[in-house]
Amino acid sequence: MPVQHPGQAAPAPASAPDPHRFPGLARFNALPPADTEAALLACCGSRRWARRLAAHRPYPDPGALLAAAEEAGYDMPPADLAEALAAEPAPGLRETAPHSAHLALRAAHAAYESRFGHVFVICLDAYDPAEHPDQVLAGIRARLGHEPDQERVTTADEMRRLARGRIIGLISDS
Repeated sequence: MPVQHPGQAAPAPASAPDPHRFPGLARFNALPPADTEAALLACCGSRRWARRLAAHRPYPDPGALLAAAEEAGYDMPPADLAEALAAEPAPGLRETAPHSAHLALRAAHAAYESRFGHVFVICLDAYDPAEHPDQVLAGIRARLGHEPDQERVTTADEMRRLARGRIIGLISDS
């Protein structure tokens, strides 16, 4: 079972998704290869990861697609993870947040990027949007204490969670 660190979102449940909740799977399976890769790159910015998933279509059900994404994520070499991280936006705040909150978050992101050399990523799917700013700040603070090897593992886990949630959104659209 994965270790959950303070400020880190709970892992997504591993149960098989209900195929009736995913009307976009048939559309996804029927997309031209270039369109499929583009859609998958929006889920995870590794070209090799996207090509791998696109090449294994059609997927018989959502669980098969999510399992393939998870496997491809675990097989992702460091260069591909770096490519995916380079495509990630840093989690931010709404424009209406206080200026001081924007400054605090910007400073936290800068400290993280200085220590680890890449953008901070965290999957916030398990949290209410109102909790996102606090979870991001808590996550950065907690993970700044990680050793680089530990943070690489945590970052890869978070990227897999982000990709899973984005794929679910992709195939949930009608």
